[in-house]
Amino acid sequence: MHLEQLLEKTFGYRSFRLGQKEIIEDVVSGRDVLAMLPTGGGKSLCYQLPGYILSGSVLIVSPLVSLMEDQVQQLRKRGEKRVIALNSFLPDDLKKAALANLRRFRFIYASPEILQSPNWLHALKKVGISLFVVDEAHCISQWGHDFRPDFLRLGEIRKQLGHPPCLALTATATPEVVNDVVETLQLTNVRKHIYPVDRPNIAIKVECVPSVDEKLERLFHYVKTLQGPGIIYVSSRQWAEAIARKLQTEGIEHVAYYHGGMDPEQRMLVQQQFLCDQLQIVCCTNAFGMGVNKENIRYVIHFHLPGQMEAYVQEIGRAGRDGKNSIAILLYTHGDEDMVQSLIEAELLSEEQIRLFVEHMTFSHIELSLQRLRTMLGFSDIQWRMLQYMFEKERASASAPEEMKVNIFQMTEERRRWKRNKLQQMRAWLFCSSCRREQIVSYFDQHLAQKPEKCCDICGFPLDEYGLKRHDQTAWTFCGWEEELKRMFF
Repeated sequence: MHLEQLLEKTFGYRSFRLGQKEIIEDVVSGRDVLAMLPTGGGKSLCYQLPGYILSGSVLIVSPLVSLMEDQVQQLRKRGEKRVIALNSFLPDDLKKAALANLRRFRFIYASPEILQSPNWLHALKKVGISLFVVDEAHCISQWGHDFRPDFLRLGEIRKQLGHPPCLALTATATPEVVNDVVETLQLTNVRKHIYPVDRPNIAIKVECVPSVDEKLERLFHYVKTLQGPGIIYVSSRQWAEAIARKLQTEGIEHVAYYHGGMDPEQRMLVQQQFLCDQLQIVCCTNAFGMGVNKENIRYVIHFHLPGQMEAYVQEIGRAGRDGKNSIAILLYTHGDEDMVQSLIEAELLSEEQIRLFVEHMTFSHIELSLQRLRTMLGFSDIQWRMLQYMFEKERASASAPEEMKVNIFQMTEERRRWKRNKLQQMRAWLFCSSCRREQIVSYFDQHLAQKPEKCCDICGFPLDEYGLKRHDQTAWTFCGWEEELKRMFF
């Protein structure tokens, strides 16, 4: 059966999107493949379709529970029953059953953390993995914008599983990150499919406002006048909750907030409500978006400045997956970069934290679990992941404790300089005088083949074309109970 016939039979599509067929052809021929497709470019099809051709199971390593749960639900809606997600949401009885019958699944989604478990690794060895997929592969690189140290072990895990062919997928990776991914996953004779990061249907606008109060006013204006659904990105959990409440007090309905401090069940509920159009706006941190396969998002607003271009491109790419015109608006107030800088500092380790950790791990006679040690020393999630990665790296090199402290501190300083440089590049983009789209693609060492008519605020485009349609105007504002009842019953 030809690939196009299988595509229509299995997924109902008559043709492939840009790059998909070429990637799939290399995957089914058994090659190692690294593919960079734009956000919304259909990366999941590049391993799902081969799953119906290859003889064994497909193992997909995914960084977020919400991402894998969404993919599992999408497959089940299409009638695929041989799919499972190995993560914290899986009840204990189903985990036990899955452990004993893992070979019956065609698609196995797993977090990088669960692959550290000897029991799961032993079970996977018996399965016969025909394709090893790493989704959001930029997480592997310490220079990626969403670095996850657990991803660094995937090359060794792949080796233990018999070295099956590998497909690494990402939407945003500089050449530096691409090289890191190839090296860490130990890809050999790798076929690279690097496609443009540009999304021509998304118009780009940066608006500088003199104060936070005016920024809020502009946000309210856009939310009330732009065609939705939409996502509003902010820099902190507190801001996500505060803006959601402010929008509600402005009479704007179907709004919720989302951030990493919420219970997993709450986060999943908000995501599902948004996917099912029960919510029109989500105010969120960067914890939201990855794995949200919603085609009709019409706008993405950044209330705060992202820390780097990779994150910005990833986040605006949530819009317009259906190919229709959408808009990305960034609201900037002088001093916003100070907030980003403080977040960078909060993520990185202090010299005192490094000293306490190394001394406890090497000199202390008090036995503590790693979790209790983390709580006692007050590390955040990101700090803890980074410190464990750096400590293990130093311990593998047999460094003496004092040398460990110095080396870990130097690595921390190197990351601090790198993040500050990324922030400076982002700020320079804000104040550039040439086409913003051209600047973005140039950042990824690419060239803009054709400039769309609705490009950016520097090139100019009609903003009113993104406004609410006439029949939607009343859906966004609460006009009082008397008017609402009239609208419902008369």
